[in-house]
Formats: sequence, C-alpha cells, structure tokens
Amino acid sequence: MANRLSQIATRTGDDGSTGLGDGTRVPKSHGRIGAMGDVDELNSHLGVLLAEPLPDDVRELLVTIQHELFNLGGELSIPGFTLLKDEAVAGLDAALARYNETLPRLMEFILPAGTRSAALAHVARAVARRAERAVVTLAGTETINAAPRLFLNRLSDLLFVLARVLNRANLDGLGGDDVYWKSEKLSRNLDPDVP
Repeated sequence: MANRLSQIATRTGDDGSTGLGDGTRVPKSHGRIGAMGDVDELNSHLGVLLAEPLPDDVRELLVTIQHELFNLGGELSIPGFTLLKDEAVAGLDAALARYNETLPRLMEFILPAGTRSAALAHVARAVARRAERAVVTLAGTETINAAPRLFLNRLSDLLFVLARVLNRANLDGLGGDDVYWKSEKLSRNLDPDVP
C-alpha cells in the first residue's frame, strides 16, 4: 500500500486527478474512483449508524464490516491487488443466516422506515447497492476480483435484515415491527371484508 498520509491538503488533485495506491494518477471521474467513493460513503453511513443505540452483537458486527469495507476500498485503490478475503463474504453469509432466522417471514414489501437506527440501516443498504453497481460497472472495463462485488451484494442484503432486527430491538422505546407498504394486495389479505 502507499505511504500513509502525513498531510491532507496536498493540492496534487487541483488538476482534477488523484493518485491510486500504486502511485498511478487517474482522473477523479474514473470509474475506480467512483467505486472507491461509494464504498467510502457506505462506510461513513455505517459510522453514523454506529452512533445510535444498538444491540451489542449488531454493533460488533458493524465494526467488523467497517474494517472489511476499508480492505475493500484498499483493494479497489490498487489495480490487481487482493486485500478482501473470501472469509469476509462467508462472515456476511453466516450473519445473514443467523439474523434472518430470528425474523418473521415477510408477506409484503416494507418501507425503509421505523426506528432511527433501522432507517439508517436502510440508507446504508441503498448506498451498498450503489457501490455494488459501481464495482460491477468497473469490472466491465477492468479486472476486478469477485470478492468486492460479492461482499457488497451480501452486505446490502444483511443491512436490510439488520434494519428489520433494529425495528424490533426497541432500544429507544419505539421498536416493534416493520413498516409495511400499504398495497392493495396487503389490504385484501388483512381485511376479510375486502374481496
């Protein structure tokens, strides 16, 4: 990896370019920079979520994910480099299975709403999907390992599940259930008088 930053305002990007971890310079509009930015934004949203009251196990999981996202960003910053391990994807799969097992089956779409922590998890989920799209787009023109794409795909799923978990956690006295989309189908299923 490149040298650690000793100063932040280097002015080297004033011309619209930025340096990658291997020392090469690319335009700030480059797809690799866009993907790295989306991953950084996702990690920042997880930081905001971590500022909320959370169950200890969810907090520990999110901190681990932040470190893995830093690995993912590092891998994107150095073309041809591998930093994110397959074990990181397997860890998300295990967490998905564990948390999903505790939730009731979904009968309808849910809104990205509920408690503040659940809503923040939904925002992070949406950013994870954008980051995944950026990595897939980049992989259309450059060689990218599979792990970053798989990790972001699993992470967006996990954040959806965690939002449901957080709506039920009731840490702030507001928890309870998912906020369901009020569709015609749901209305018919819930109201025995509606044909």
